[in-house]
Amino acid sequence: MSLSVQYYDVTVVGGGAAGLFAAIFAGRAGQRVLVLDGAKKLGAKILVAGGGRCNVTHHAVDPADYAGDKPNRIRKVLRRFDVTDTIEFFREQGVELKREETGKLFPVTDKARSVLDALLNACNQAGVTLAHPQRVETVERREEDFLISGDWGSVSADRVILATGGRALPKSGSDGHGYSIAESLGHRLSERIFPALVPLILPGEHPLRELSGFSLDGTLTVRASSNKVLHHTTHSILFTHFGLSGPGILDISRYWRAGIEEDAAATLDLDFMPQVSENDLDQALQEAGPKNSRAILRQWLSSRLVDTLLKLAEVDGLVACAQLPKADRKRLIQTCKQYVLPVQGDRGYTYAEVTMGGVPLEEVDLKTMTSRKMPGLSLVGEILDVDGRIGGFNFQWAWATGYIAGSSTSLKGD
Repeated sequence: MSLSVQYYDVTVVGGGAAGLFAAIFAGRAGQRVLVLDGAKKLGAKILVAGGGRCNVTHHAVDPADYAGDKPNRIRKVLRRFDVTDTIEFFREQGVELKREETGKLFPVTDKARSVLDALLNACNQAGVTLAHPQRVETVERREEDFLISGDWGSVSADRVILATGGRALPKSGSDGHGYSIAESLGHRLSERIFPALVPLILPGEHPLRELSGFSLDGTLTVRASSNKVLHHTTHSILFTHFGLSGPGILDISRYWRAGIEEDAAATLDLDFMPQVSENDLDQALQEAGPKNSRAILRQWLSSRLVDTLLKLAEVDGLVACAQLPKADRKRLIQTCKQYVLPVQGDRGYTYAEVTMGGVPLEEVDLKTMTSRKMPGLSLVGEILDVDGRIGGFNFQWAWATGYIAGSSTSLKGD
C-alpha cells in the first residue's frame, strides 16, 4: 500500500506481538502511529503459537522463567505490565482467557485468530496505520527525526520503536535484519545469538529415533565437564524421527547451547524415570533374584522404552537378575537414570520459537524502553537479550515491553 501521510509521531518497525502492543498504547497516548512490517499477513507467530491456540501468557510469571539478561532488570519490566494487566487488556477487547492445568492461559475460543483480531481491532480503535508488506531496510537518524526506508519508499518519524523480533521462524519476517538496524543506530549485540525453544537432533541411526511418537516425563540436565549441574528441568519429552522435541527439550535447548558454547565438553543427560531413585532401582535389581531386568523395568516403563534402554545399555534383559554381572547392572542404571544424549545440533531458526541473545537491557532505559544509545529510539520484544521458557512467557515479555514503550511515547526528554 502507498502511504498518504509521510510523517508520523511514532513508527513501529515490526508488526508482531510486541510491535502491535506498542502501537496500540502509543496511539492511545495521542500519537500518530505507523506500523511497518514486511510480511504479507500480520501476526504469523501469533497464529501458530500454542498449536494454533495462542498461549497468551502464564498464570505466574517470574524473572526465573527467563534467561539472557539479569533477573533484576527483567523484573523491572515485568512488574510494569503483569499477567493481571494482560488478562484485563484482552477482556476489554472481548477475549476471555482460561487457565489450563499447566498454568498456561489461552483464549476460551481456543483460536489464535481471536488474539490477533483483538490486537488489530485495538490498533484500529487507537488510530494506528498498519502498512504491509513494507519491509524496512534502513532507519537513519537525522537532526530532527528518523528516516525509515525500504523498496516501497520512505517515511519520517519523531520516534522509532524497533520490534523486529530476532531470527526465530524467519518465514514470519523475523530474519535477524532488526539486529543490523539496531547496530546501525549504535547498539551492540550479545556475544551469543542462537535458536532457543528448539528441537534437538540425534544421530541418524540412534535407537531413540525409533521411538518416534513416544513421549514421557523425564528430567533433563546440562552438566559442565566438571560434572557441575548448569541447568535441569523435568517436563514432557517427545521422541521424533529426527531426535527430540516436546516442552522439556525446548526449555533445555538454550541451556544446552549455552553450556557447549562455554564448555565444549558439556553434556545433556536424561533421567528416563525420575519417579524412581537410583538407589531404589539398584535395590530392585539386586533383590529381583530369578526375575529378569526387563520385568523389573516394566514396573515403571513401557515395553517399547524398556527394550530401547536395554539396547542402549547393551544388557540382555532376559538374564535373571541374580546372574546379571555387576558391570551390566551399573550400566543399565546409568542408562536409565543419567543417559548422556549424543546431541548433534538443533533444528535451527526455522523450527525455533524464540531467539537466544540480542540487545542487552543495560542499553535501554527500562522505565520507558528507550535507547540509551540513540535518542528517540525504543526497543521491545525479542530483539532484546531476554528469552523465556515455554508456556506464554515470551508473549508476556512482548506485552510488557510493548506497553512500556508505547505508553511512554508522549513523554519528553529522551
